[in-house]
Amino acid sequence: MALRGLWLISYEQGACGAVMFSRHYPTVEKRAKAFNGASYVTVPEDSVFLKALLFELKLTDPDKNFVEYRDSCSRINKTSVYALPTGGGDLWPVLAFQKSGLIYVCLPLVEQFLKPRPPLISISGISQAFALLSGLLVFINSSQKNEAEMSAKVGQLPSLLMQACPYGTPLDTDLNGLLDNIHVSTNHTQKQPIWRISTYKGKPQVNVCITEKVKSMQYDKTDVADMWQVYGTVTCKCDLEGATSNVTVSLNLPANGSPLQDILVHPCVTSLDSAILTSCSVDVMDDSAFSGPYKLPFTPPSDLFNLCYYTSQVPVPPILGFYQLKEEELQLKLTVNLKLHESVKNAFEYCEARIPFFNRGPVAHLEYKVSYGQLDVSREKSLLVWVIGQKFPKSLEISLTGTVTFRSMSKEQPVDPICTGSTAYVKLYFRIPDYTLTGCYADQHSVQVFSTGKPKISTSRELISSDYYIWNSKAPAPVVYRTLFF
Repeated sequence: MALRGLWLISYEQGACGAVMFSRHYPTVEKRAKAFNGASYVTVPEDSVFLKALLFELKLTDPDKNFVEYRDSCSRINKTSVYALPTGGGDLWPVLAFQKSGLIYVCLPLVEQFLKPRPPLISISGISQAFALLSGLLVFINSSQKNEAEMSAKVGQLPSLLMQACPYGTPLDTDLNGLLDNIHVSTNHTQKQPIWRISTYKGKPQVNVCITEKVKSMQYDKTDVADMWQVYGTVTCKCDLEGATSNVTVSLNLPANGSPLQDILVHPCVTSLDSAILTSCSVDVMDDSAFSGPYKLPFTPPSDLFNLCYYTSQVPVPPILGFYQLKEEELQLKLTVNLKLHESVKNAFEYCEARIPFFNRGPVAHLEYKVSYGQLDVSREKSLLVWVIGQKFPKSLEISLTGTVTFRSMSKEQPVDPICTGSTAYVKLYFRIPDYTLTGCYADQHSVQVFSTGKPKISTSRELISSDYYIWNSKAPAPVVYRTLFF
């Protein structure tokens, strides 16, 4: 949910209204153009917007007591949502209500076409926009108002909204509460980056987490190559005092680590070695792989953020397997073999293989043998769950064989237009803490902080499976010929 615009308007009976405060979000406006398509109506200038709003609220043209399209019985407005006629069309949905000589207005983003108008209950931003306006009302009316106090409160709105609604996305509606947590001043003595929305007060600390996800498509066929790829995210949370604290995180690789490619960094990164950006997984002839260290200096935002993304071409997948499924008479015979590569850390938080049966009835009978782990049938009787646990055996190889029979198909059973006949797969789910497939790591010594005080630095890393499929080698399967992109 996001806002295209926010207005605070003063109005006294018999007098002309005036826009006391307005805020527009160009990035949200670009999203509105994309979502609304041909039904998009641009937000007019404040003077045009004010005139259209006052007319719609029946606060202008006292000589015209009745306007057909606005006041007829065919249109009974039971909400505070309005459509404002502008030169380019009707601007909708505009939320507005009056209180103590002020009009509180905002225009939420609608992530769909506006013609025909969708029902209000289907627009998630309506309720959140009302909540933000209510918070604004409480903030404005929280003390005895005179002209000086009102001017002071309006002057605090830019800083408060930077915290409560950064880039047009409402995060907090308690504007009075924000005053207790941040120092708001209309005259900043130190200019801070736009991505740092507040100043932290407390014990300094820096947390860096590297999360790698591995995708894989394995076919166990001579004419189709198996595919796998790693993509990583470096997430940071920096609680540091001072508006312009600087941090440098260095990502390191061991001697046999896989170079990072396709690196994308957050806008807060202040400088970057050109060698970091030259390695690209799309160019198969690219031999400019850079093995680090990857130094990323930045001025951190106050919230949790993704410092960078990357991909990598690792030589082998962490778990190699094959799956064979044959249909004989009224039963299926299945064989699954899995092998953990010797270079992978054999210490899982969890590891399991799920074997779904699409377009069939519930499992009526199951006979099986597993060399390791435990096999369960799901409650819906359409899925086998092979719980491997937290370690592979010393041999690093495990196997499952069995036969399955089914009852007649019912409406509750899962269907899939791709997995027809013997086309089926095993999907792996696992997480390995304190490990990355590329070897990428960031220890406490590789994080430098230039700020007041000595912060506590903590680092972590993990490998997680994502879309890790092993297809039945005895049947046709969807084939990916190119690299898997995230």
